[in-house]
Formats: sequence, structure tokens, C-alpha cells
Amino acid sequence: MTIPVWLKHSIYGTLIGAALVGIVGFSWGGWMTERGAEEMANKMAQEEVIVALVPVCLEMYRTDNERIAKLATVRAASTFSRREAVMEAGWATMPGSDGPNRDLAQACVEGLDLDE
Repeated sequence: MTIPVWLKHSIYGTLIGAALVGIVGFSWGGWMTERGAEEMANKMAQEEVIVALVPVCLEMYRTDNERIAKLATVRAASTFSRREAVMEAGWATMPGSDGPNRDLAQACVEGLDLDE
């Protein structure tokens, strides 16, 4: 059985067109895989949790009996090491957690307005 020439060209065109649509869709069209969407959703959820916990961090700062000395230590630290100073102060450790959260410490540094 012979396949007509016009049918071969149609099949090739369809396959090449489908490949191009897939490439364009995933590259510039905003399409994504399930895994990519899940990673984006997890990242957004993590960011929102950090934003929600910043008031808790600031309240821990306000109620700390040694806050003046700890705040002086945080202010004396370089801009790059302030996050570690907030973590050492204990303000980025949420009740029930094992240790401080680095992202929360960074957000808490921004919430403390240290450059006053």
C-alpha cells in the first residue's frame, strides 16, 4: 500500500506544528507542568506564612526583657549579619519549633526598622 504524497506532508506538518505549539506554550505561553505549579504554590504559601508570622516576631521583641541589649547587638551587626543576630536573639524562633527560621528572621529585621 502506498501513502499519497499529500498525506505524508500533512502528517509531517501536523507533527512539526504540534511540537512547535508545545515549545511555544511552555516557553512563552505560561503553560507549566503539575510539578512546576506545585512548587510555585508551595513557595507562595511559604511566603504568606512568613508574612503572617512577622507580627509574632515583633511581639516577641516587644515583650523580651533583654530587648534593649539584644537590639543594640542587632543594630551593631553589619547589614548582612543582622538576620543571624535576630536569630540569636530568639525572636525568629516560633513557639513549638526546634530552631529559628531564616526567612522569618529576615522579615523581622525589615519589620524592626533598624535604620532609624
